[in-house]
Amino acid sequence: MKRFVSEAIESYCRQHSAAPSALLRELEAYTIAHCAQSQMLTGSLEGALLRLLVQMTGARRILELGLFTGYSALTMAEALPEDGTILSCDINPETTAIAQSFFDRSAHGGKIEVRLGPALDTLAALPAGQEFDLVFIDADKENYASYYDAALPRLRRGGLVVADNVLWSGAVLKPQQRSDHAMVAFNDHVQHDPRVENVMLTVRDGMTLARKR
Repeated sequence: MKRFVSEAIESYCRQHSAAPSALLRELEAYTIAHCAQSQMLTGSLEGALLRLLVQMTGARRILELGLFTGYSALTMAEALPEDGTILSCDINPETTAIAQSFFDRSAHGGKIEVRLGPALDTLAALPAGQEFDLVFIDADKENYASYYDAALPRLRRGGLVVADNVLWSGAVLKPQQRSDHAMVAFNDHVQHDPRVENVMLTVRDGMTLARKR
C-alpha cells in the first residue's frame, strides 16, 4: 500500500490518536507475522477513526463487508453499546477463522456475527426491513459499487457508509488494472449520488464517508 504521507508523519499521527486495546495490538502483530496480505489490515490509525465514527453516530447496528482477520470488526465492537451488533461478511474461511479466534477472547466478540459466503448473497437473504446505522466496505474492489448499492437501501436515514481504500495506492489517478478502474467508477458513483453527502479523506489508503440524506 502506497503511503500518502511519510512514515514519520503517520507514526506521529498514531502516537497522537487513541491507542488500540491490547488484544487489537496482538491481532495486528499476529496478522503481520502469519498472513501473506497483511497490508490489508485496518491498523490503529484507521481503527481509531472507525471507533470515533461509531461513537459519534450512536451506531448500534453495523454491516461490514470484508472481515479479513477481524481488526476493524473488533475495533468497532469495542465502541458499540452492550446491545450493539455487527454483521460481518467474508468469503475466506482461513482469515475468518483467525478473526473468530480473537473474537472468542474478547468481551465484545459476542456482538459480532460472521457470515461466510458472497456478501451480495448475504445481503439479498436478509429479512425485509432489516436496517443498519453504519456500513463499512472493505472487500474486493471490483464489487464496491455493487456492495454500496445493495447496502444503501438498508442504511437508515442519516446513517453512514464508510468505504476503505478509495485512493487505491494512487492508482485512481492513472487506472490500468481492472481493480483500478473499479475504484474510479465507485468514487465517481458516490460523488454523483444524490442520496448521500460525502467526503473523501486521505487517511492511509483513502476513506470515503457518505451520509445518507
